[in-house]
Amino acid sequence: MADDLFKALADPTRRTILDELAEKSGQTLFEICSRLSMKHQLGISRQGVSQHLAVLEAAGLVETRREGRYKFHDLNAAPLRGIVERWLVPDTSAPEESTL
Repeated sequence: MADDLFKALADPTRRTILDELAEKSGQTLFEICSRLSMKHQLGISRQGVSQHLAVLEAAGLVETRREGRYKFHDLNAAPLRGIVERWLVPDTSAPEESTL
């Protein structure tokens, strides 16, 4: 699972897609493509964005849901928490209590 996660995060376009979903979750493919084109000047096809979303979904970073004809994409940060907790070292440099 961690390999899929790091592979997904290795690509700058996928990180940009995650940034956009963090800013506004529940976007359709059309909305994501529009934001990438207009806000980030990325000239990427709908098929290319769809492939990036598939990698993100396989890594568990994006969840999709269907409502009628539309497919919405939501950010799932849970896999990132697992990575952070894996290597997070507790802060043991708390100030010592004064004995005054």
